[in-house]
Amino acid sequence: MEYGVKKWRYALLISIIIISSAVFFARLVQWQVFQTEYYDDMTAASYEYTVRSNAIRGEIYDCNGLPLAVNKTGYRVMINKIFMPDDELNWAVVRLTALIETCGGKWIDELPIIVNVNGEYVFDEEKSSEIERLKSKDQLNMNHYSTASECMLKLVEKYGCENYTKKQQHDIISVRYNMDKQGYSRSNPYIFADGISERAMSVISENMQSVSGVEIESTAVRTYENGTAAPHIVGVTGLISEDEYTELKIKGYGYTDMIGKSGIEYAFEKELRGSSGSKTYEVSADGKVSVKDIAASKPGNSVYLTIDSNLQKVAQKALKEAVQEANDYSKEVGDENMGADCKGAAIVVLDVRDFSVICAANYPSYDLTKYYSDYEKLASDKNVPMFDRAFMGALAPGSTFKPMVASAALQEKAITTNTHIDCEGVYTENGLKLWCMGYHGWIDVYEGICESCNVFFAETARLLGIENMNIYAKRCGLGVKTGIEITESSGTLAGPEYSHSMGSEWYESFVSTAGIGQSDNQFTPLQLATYAATLANNGIRLRSHVVDRIVSYYGGDIIYETEPEVMDNMGVSEQNLKEVKTAMNMAAHTYYPLEGFEIDIAGKTGTAENSGSDHANFICFAPYDDPKIAIGVMVEHGAKSKVAINAAKKVMREYFKNELAQQQE
Repeated sequence: MEYGVKKWRYALLISIIIISSAVFFARLVQWQVFQTEYYDDMTAASYEYTVRSNAIRGEIYDCNGLPLAVNKTGYRVMINKIFMPDDELNWAVVRLTALIETCGGKWIDELPIIVNVNGEYVFDEEKSSEIERLKSKDQLNMNHYSTASECMLKLVEKYGCENYTKKQQHDIISVRYNMDKQGYSRSNPYIFADGISERAMSVISENMQSVSGVEIESTAVRTYENGTAAPHIVGVTGLISEDEYTELKIKGYGYTDMIGKSGIEYAFEKELRGSSGSKTYEVSADGKVSVKDIAASKPGNSVYLTIDSNLQKVAQKALKEAVQEANDYSKEVGDENMGADCKGAAIVVLDVRDFSVICAANYPSYDLTKYYSDYEKLASDKNVPMFDRAFMGALAPGSTFKPMVASAALQEKAITTNTHIDCEGVYTENGLKLWCMGYHGWIDVYEGICESCNVFFAETARLLGIENMNIYAKRCGLGVKTGIEITESSGTLAGPEYSHSMGSEWYESFVSTAGIGQSDNQFTPLQLATYAATLANNGIRLRSHVVDRIVSYYGGDIIYETEPEVMDNMGVSEQNLKEVKTAMNMAAHTYYPLEGFEIDIAGKTGTAENSGSDHANFICFAPYDDPKIAIGVMVEHGAKSKVAINAAKKVMREYFKNELAQQQE
């Protein structure tokens, strides 16, 4: 029985060998006899690889043509796989890193492993997500507790750099690891170093000219000529992220592209970017490379803003002085809740004729030229200098809200100019106890605005109702987005809708608190300026905008020009608006910081209660009889409205300096 089984197994094995041999023989005959021409054609075939080239990015200028974000010629080092033999790559990387470091330059090093002072491999703890990626199943497939040295052992083997020094191994691995991440291929050259100096370019060119695959190309380097002028508006560019690449690759973006990250750079990415070019290489079977086709790139369009850089500079200085003034006042009166906690402020100036943003300044601010070098410091600064207070910083408006309430109440006939309300220093309707800043007696709407009487406006708000109040507020641009081209906050309007969205109850008495600019009301300086401009523009609200026009990169042909666009109408009669504006003019004459001020204006102050010192706010338009500009100022925890008035006054003096000079002649 055992002999029979063995004999059967031997027979089966021999049969398998014979059948396999027959199959291989048949395929060999097919290849060599019947498909000879097909494989000869394949051997003789050439291959094409297309390499994309980035377009020159459009530039950004202020309203006077002063450069804000422009391009300067720079240099980058590329490794082109079409020309770089695989067995020479490690040596080329070692040579390149040594040369660029000798020149004081930097190459792109994103490996999450570094060599410490003791010559040991350790993880760069600031790159935790990259460390996790390195150990993942898709990469090294190592345990989460694996050490940097253990990871490097695998990487050394993977990239075949056993015969190099520890420093050289690190450099080779860093470059090749990044190459793998970015899909280094014949169609996708690798950027080894970007933005290198002219000296580094010369040294590398001279020493690497005999090395195939190392290329140096000129490139447009983004430069911020006046990095402190309007950083929050201009914004920054940065290397495209993995998420962005996944979303945008269908639009022709590459893994190493720069892309707008914030501000105008982000909002107008499509216009600024331009169209990529390409170079198609043909590689023959014997390895010869020739250029088959070149498609030129098309530069992006340039953007001209409505912002005046000179006025920005004056405004930023005025805001800094406003914060210091609040801090000094606190020391003067010996009360920390009178401005000691004042750290930030913002001002927005609109042209009443078209609602263009002439100025949108923040304090504290930052320098775009140092954005990436100082990023960690800026991000950790408790005063948040990168936060755009002008467009995003929504705070309680306080009494600056009252002219809107008066306009709505007059239009809805909740009050008339003959209505008098008795102020005895406290308002007590509907169980509410709301204090006023004085005892005003029987006063009308003019005195109510001039004296900023809480009792008058608490009662007026009750008579008007929250629904009507918020309809008119939105028409002014309060609690809604103004339409500005970059990121802005919609703010908050107090009312049942907002309260219920927050899971809280709305009580009837809350309308009186909302009517004096408190409760949940929160608006941005941009919204306050838009609101003031709407009053000045006889109740017609236009779209607030910061872009004047878009032009072609060369020649300056106008591609797009912003035209005034009506967003809403207050629906308040000319006569009722006239009464409110008259009261605002009367109020401006009572503010002692404006005593003797050369420009007749209409304005309204506001101090808003919150935790800490009150916020100090101010809205105005000027000149009163022929408005050209409208201003919204918010000084966080400024305590006294005088600090906001003083900031606005300095900006107005700068804006009207020519007219003021003529008056003195």
